[in-house]
Amino acid sequence: MRCRELKAFALICSLAVWIEGCGQSKGDPKAEAPPPVKVEKEDDVNVVRVDHPEQFPLALAVQHISTSQLMATGSISPDISRTVPVISLAAGRVVEVRARLGDTVQKGQILLRVQSADLSAAFSDYRKAIADEQLARTQVERAKLLYDKGAISLNDLQVAEDAQEKANVDVENTTERLHVLGADISQPAATIDIRAPASGVITDQQVTNAAGVAGLSSPNPFTISDLSRVWILCDVYENDLATVHVGETADIRLNAYPDKIFTGRIGNVGPVLDPSLRTAKVRIEVANPGLMRIGMFVTAIFHGQTRETHAVVPASAILHLHDRDWVYIPIGGNKFRRTEIVAGLTLPDNMQEITSGIQPGQQVVANALALQNTVEQ
Repeated sequence: MRCRELKAFALICSLAVWIEGCGQSKGDPKAEAPPPVKVEKEDDVNVVRVDHPEQFPLALAVQHISTSQLMATGSISPDISRTVPVISLAAGRVVEVRARLGDTVQKGQILLRVQSADLSAAFSDYRKAIADEQLARTQVERAKLLYDKGAISLNDLQVAEDAQEKANVDVENTTERLHVLGADISQPAATIDIRAPASGVITDQQVTNAAGVAGLSSPNPFTISDLSRVWILCDVYENDLATVHVGETADIRLNAYPDKIFTGRIGNVGPVLDPSLRTAKVRIEVANPGLMRIGMFVTAIFHGQTRETHAVVPASAILHLHDRDWVYIPIGGNKFRRTEIVAGLTLPDNMQEITSGIQPGQQVVANALALQNTVEQ
């Protein structure tokens, strides 16, 4: 009887262990996952072998016809022909500044006010000239009356008329001096308003409150630039200058907005090379839609006349590694070769042009980063 009970107990324990094992295998997510990819490295460091290559879909490199291109880096600068300095001909002390660096101003807007002894002296000379002119005019009228009655000679009349002419010249000179200083004749004051000579953006400021202004001998208080059109200055190497011509167009890509492309016209190719870099400055004139700011870095793309055929692959097929671009190419037998390429322009629909390294019609791994991560594990 004792033996029967032991056999029954052992049978129940075996059934419990079997049921528990079945339940664990049914709910284990690892058992349902695809088998891990085993990577075997070949003697060539750029060749890898995987057990399940079907986990890395392939993409076909298609053909793309374009003209030859030259890429150069540059920066945005204001158009010098649209840049106007703000000057103060009257020397003095700044009592108020109404604009700041980076502000957008309109023509005629007051930028600063200067208290000037030059202006006070100019108004003093003007009032004296007005008084002398009135006296000379009165003397001429009196001399004409006396001459008509024979009380004075013709010479005395001519002397009076000459004095009036000189007084008129003094009035004209002092009036013009006030106009040059920018003063309003009808409102005598020792403070002068310096106004914006043109509309634009203040791109340079050399004055603050209570600073001194020394007229033309000092730095300009402000510089105003019209940024509706700007210059892009690029450095082009001596060997590439043959592909750049004045009057041709170039594509502009801002580093801050890489998905936007602007078109400009080549306005000048510098006649002097940088002796150390062997480059020439190429000036591109382009309309500013409002995104371009002075000092931004850009990439200029110059188009040649020769048509070239390049391969185009999905951007995800390109691996950026160690400052180089690579793609993985299947070479049969579950093997892939990592091949260095030279990437070109970014095309619509997340496609990337390849200028060298592979040819149209070749297959590449559609997601190079996924394969690279698997190799590094």
